Parts: sequence; structure tokens; C-alpha cells
Amino acid sequence: MDKQRLADIANAMVAPGKGILAADESTGTIGKRFDGIRVENNEDNRRAWREMLFTTPGLGDSISGVILYDETIRQKGADGTPLIDHLAAAGAIPGIKVDQSTNPLANSPGELTTDGLDGLRGRLEEYRELGAQFAKWRAVITIGDGIPTRHCINANSHALARYAALCQEAGIVPIVEPEVLMDGTHSIDTCDEVTEATLTKVFADLHDAGVYLEGIVLKPNMIISATDASDRAGAEEVAAKTIANFKRTVPAAVPGIAFLSGGQSDPEASENLDALNRSGESVPWELTFSYGRGLQAAPLKVWGSDPSDLGAAQSAFAHRAKVIAAARRGEYTPDMELAAVAVSG
Repeated sequence: MDKQRLADIANAMVAPGKGILAADESTGTIGKRFDGIRVENNEDNRRAWREMLFTTPGLGDSISGVILYDETIRQKGADGTPLIDHLAAAGAIPGIKVDQSTNPLANSPGELTTDGLDGLRGRLEEYRELGAQFAKWRAVITIGDGIPTRHCINANSHALARYAALCQEAGIVPIVEPEVLMDGTHSIDTCDEVTEATLTKVFADLHDAGVYLEGIVLKPNMIISATDASDRAGAEEVAAKTIANFKRTVPAAVPGIAFLSGGQSDPEASENLDALNRSGESVPWELTFSYGRGLQAAPLKVWGSDPSDLGAAQSAFAHRAKVIAAARRGEYTPDMELAAVAVSG
């Protein structure tokens, strides 16, 4: 394990003023999004959509890295240039999603575990040869009646630790993503409690697996009210509870925390990230983003209306990236969302 190389990559992934684009949707997931814009879900259209994103002028000004799907890391653009080369030209680090489908956790109704450990060592070696410098594995923790159970948290945490160790063995930085879902009606305090239990277990297992913490990036949920909660907490409370929770659970050795958007609306994802970076709290990690829908939803609508008009779609994507990057610096204002509507309109 080249610890210095892993640390250098991890620090570049959470570079000040930038964040990570999650473009690792599975074929099924991107198909659902294409259905919403009446675009056929085929390989050519998936390639065209992602090529539009990756060739956006100024991509590297706001985006430090891009998480790819297995299909995408192997694809070439319309002119024959590998898509991964477009990222390199933009100064964005290529990464790869290595987790596979989530499935019901045995003897735990309503809970999930993530598959993909079988054969992972070999797949990581191949992805490294294809140019991937980091990887991502998502574990899902659901809040509901009597859940999550200790069994669910333990199973998912153990898998994350095994994945992270295999990544570092292969010379790849692991993004460790334990996501406490915001689906439901639970309060921000319940999210706080479950997230603390989850992160405490995750870092204990990472330690036991010998994972080098300076060479990882954490991708967690914010401490946030459920989507359908009756009295949802505002951005300032989200920021305060998130920072307090992570000071208790996340070691200072971790270079950065790249928050997922997790179903938040575009304005909410921006406001909460901005509040975290504007709080004035002294923290040992970079507080950045790893957004999928939060970056792609607006440009997808523009692209879907006329896939041949790359300029309009790229303008919408570039603006969305600039808005999120401003929030990452603590410089976001709601007026930026109105400007985004004007760009996409």
C-alpha cells in the first residue's frame, strides 16, 4: 500500500472549492430518469448524456472527481476518445462504482444489504488498469418501525470495511458511503441517533480492517429530517447537528466528508451544504459534496428537450456545478437558484 499516494488522491478529491459528480447510475436507474424526459434508454443515449457532462467547458473548475459506472469507464465518445480521457483533460479524477445491487437482509424485514464483495479484488485490479483512482460502495440504512437493527448496521459496516481494505490493497482510494435514508416521517433527532450508531460502527470496523484513514473519503448523509416529517428542520439546525455528530464519530485523520444529496431538492441540497461551510465551526475535515441528482436534474431536462443542443445542456450543468461549488465555499445565495432556472429555461 502506497499510503502517500492514497492520501494525495483523497486530498485532491476534496480540494477546496470543488466536489464530486456522481455519474454512476445503473442502467436501470438512468432508464427511469430517461423515461421522465422521453429519451430511449440505450447505450448510445447513455454515452451521449455522460459525454455531454464530461466535455462541459470548465468542468474541472468545480468538479474534482467523477464516479463512473462499469459501462461508462469502458466507453468512447462520438469522436472515438475514451470518456475517461475527457475527464483527465478537464483535471477531474476518475472513479468507479463497485457495489452491486442491494437485496433484503436475511431475517431483517425491511432492511437491506449490498452485494459485490465476491470477485471484488479482481474487478478492482481491472478498474485500476482502466484508469480508476478511487471507488465507491454504498450501504443503505433504513429508518422505520423497529429498524435499523444492530444486525443491519453490523452487516453493512463490515462489508464497507472489507471493501475499503481491498481498495487500498489495489492502490485505489475508497469512498465509504453509509447512507441513512431520509425516506419516511422520522425527526432530525432520530436521524442523528441512527447516524451516530452507524458511523461509530463503521469507523470501528475500518480500524479493525487496517484501513488507512488518511486515504479514504467519507460520503454520508447529513443529519436531516425525513422527507415527510411534520416539522422539518432548517439549514442552520441541519448544519449544527451534522457537525456535532461528526465531531463525535469521524476521526480527524479523514481528509474530507463528501455529503450525498440523498433525495433533497436542489435548493435544499445547496442551502444545507452552504450552512455547513458557513457555520464558522472549526472542523478537521474538508466539507464538500458528492451529488448525483443535485447536479444532473436541471441539465437533464434541458438535454432531454433537444439532445443535439449540447451548448444549452452544458450551460445548465455548468451553472448547477457553480451553484453547488459556491455552497461548498459557504458563498451560496438563493438568488443563484433563480439564475439556474433562467439558464435551464
